[in-house]
Formats: sequence, structure tokens, C-alpha cells
Amino acid sequence: MSSAAYPPPSAPPANMFGTVPGYEGMAAAGGGGYLPPPMPLQPVAPPQPTPEPEDWSIPSLSEDDARDAFKDYVSSHCCYNKGPASDGVITKMEPYDTYRYRLETYTESRSTEWATKPHEGEPADFYTQTAPRPWEVPATAPNLFTNHTEEIRVPYTSSVKDCNSCHSTGTMPCDECHGDGSKVCWVCNGSGKRGEESCTQCDASGKERCDKCDSRGTKECETCKGKRQLLTYIQLKVEWTNNVEDHVVRQDSGLEADDLRSVTGKELFKNNQYLLYPLLGFPNPAISEASEKMVREHQSKYAQNARILQQRQTVELIPITKVKYKWKSDSHKYYVYGNERMVDCDKYPATCCCVIQ
Repeated sequence: MSSAAYPPPSAPPANMFGTVPGYEGMAAAGGGGYLPPPMPLQPVAPPQPTPEPEDWSIPSLSEDDARDAFKDYVSSHCCYNKGPASDGVITKMEPYDTYRYRLETYTESRSTEWATKPHEGEPADFYTQTAPRPWEVPATAPNLFTNHTEEIRVPYTSSVKDCNSCHSTGTMPCDECHGDGSKVCWVCNGSGKRGEESCTQCDASGKERCDKCDSRGTKECETCKGKRQLLTYIQLKVEWTNNVEDHVVRQDSGLEADDLRSVTGKELFKNNQYLLYPLLGFPNPAISEASEKMVREHQSKYAQNARILQQRQTVELIPITKVKYKWKSDSHKYYVYGNERMVDCDKYPATCCCVIQ
């Protein structure tokens, strides 16, 4: 059967998507956007300051640790001579206390849209009871500060409709043969001949069977998967998102700030509450200022279209040590940074010719 015998797919009819109380703002082709959470029934207690730690301990790097880190770095480069790492004499070590403040605001947001799926016998419960409002639908949150998305069919919004893509036939024309069940022979290009002789590929017919549809001329409807009917319903998307923001205090060691993103530091402080109070009393005032600004901005920004479930703030000391050393009477330097004791050495003094400094 030619594809001309099949009417083209039609747009969903206007009555395909009903009107559900509490979901009036939804369009048939899209969703209702992110929905602000309802106001809490009970007053929310204001955030409270947390006790200040008695001691902000700052670790230091020993010469042995610095030398071992340098040796490991050199060993990982096949074209580096081990002499500077083994024989170099450390002349000075300069520590740089570099702090990273991290604020995490864990939120739950909800959005809705009309959805369809092939009807597989599910009951049509539209209007059998009042549908729960978006924030009334039960959803189990994952562990705190874990990103997760869940899609839920809203109860009492489901109805069964005929598939508009295939006009309830369950099939569509094959896009390979356009519904004919056969296609032009690739050997003779439809002529039925190869030179003066008949084409043996298609037995001189100029056509060959369509393997994609097994010569039926049709394929299963992709919309209804051959079921002929669709279940339409309101789909609720619940997203749990850990919104993370970092502030790294500027340091003047000479090491690029981008290098610090790949390492961890010594955790000096961590606390979490439903709503945080800015961090007070930190020895470096830049951290306290960043905390006050970021906590205020997060609580204002994320409470508009989401429900804040928990906040967590962390202060890390990212250890950075500039190590100066002498090798063969010349002075050189390298950096050791992070808990991982990564090394940065732009100009290693003993490389083979395959290394371009």
C-alpha cells in the first residue's frame, strides 16, 4: 500500500488534554513550569549561629613530604631526569594558607506537563477523585545533597485517547519504501536490466523487497507502539538538586587558581541546618564575608521556585607550599598543593630533548 493511502499524522485534538483543578496553567504542548512550594503551615524558626570551633588548626608540610611529592611527580614523567628531585637541596619553604568556602543548598523543585504513553490496560481515573495538587503528591527524597530526578504520574488525571499519529491503526507507512513494500533495485536502479541482460538481482522487475518492513509497507506506530490508543496524564517531575557554590580566598603564591579545583583540602569546619546562619569568627575575614553574602543570596534565590530542604557549609584549607631548592648551583622552585600533594613545576631543570619547556 502506498503512503498516499495513509492520512498524515494530525496534531492532538483540543479536547485531548482535560482541565484539572490546580493545573489550569498547563498548556497541551508544554508544562506549567516550576511551581513555587506552598507556604509552611507553621512559622519557620530563623537560622541560629553555630558554636565557633576553639581551634582553627593549620597543618604544615615537612621537607620530607615535599621531597617525596617531588620525586613522585618526576617519576610520572618518563623524560624527566631524577637528579633534581633526588639531589636538589631545599633552601626555603613558604606556606600559603588558602581557604575554600563551599555552600550547598539542597532543594526540591516540582514541575508538571501533559504526557502520553501507549495504553497498556491502565485504568482511566480522570475525575474519579480530586487530583492532588503538585506539592501534595507523595515523593520520597534521596539522601541529602544527592541529585536525583523522579517522574510521577499524578493520580486521577489519566484518560484514554485514540492515537492521533496513526489514526488508531497502530501502524505507519514504512519510511524506507514509503508504504510500497518494495524499493528500487540498487543494482539496476529500477531499469530491470544490466546492459543488454536482465537484472538477476530483481528478476528484471526493477524492484526488490523492503527488508526494513518485511515487504509489509508498514511499521509499528512509534507513538502508540501498535496499541492504537494512548494514555494521557499529568506528569509531575520532582528534582532534588544540590546547588553548590565555592569561594576561594585569593592567594599570592603564584600558583594558578584553576589548579586548585582538582584537589581537596583539610576540612576545618562543616555544619548543616535546614537554614544556615553565616559563619562567624573565622580568622580570615574574607571567609566570613563570603559566607554572609552567599547564604543570603542562596536563601533568597532558591526559595522562590523550590523548597529548601537543607544547607551545608564547609571551610577547607587547601595547603599550598612554594618550595625553593638548589641543583647544580642554580635556584629553582615548585609547588606542592592539596591533600593529594599535587606538584606544579613549570620549568623542570633536567629533561630530555623531547620535552619542550
